[in-house]
Amino acid sequence: MQPEDLYQRIEAFKGVTSGYPFGPGALVYKAGGKMFALVADDVQPLRISLKCDPDLALELRALYPESVSPGYHLSKRHWNTIEVNET
Repeated sequence: MQPEDLYQRIEAFKGVTSGYPFGPGALVYKAGGKMFALVADDVQPLRISLKCDPDLALELRALYPESVSPGYHLSKRHWNTIEVNET
């Protein structure tokens, strides 16, 4: 997946806004004024952190250990970081 494809999918949701409140390299997406996604757009492979229900977050990490990990520099309970790769 190319970064542009990811951006288009996220921006297709109603009411989504984006910006760089933390500076370059950390594209933040918000809905209703609350952050739900953060894209590390200055690294390869592409990484996105998504807010998640704590129980589901653990389940996803167990199902996809090669690409889903606890949120990088975020609450490990509520965030997962996904490395966008072939898996």
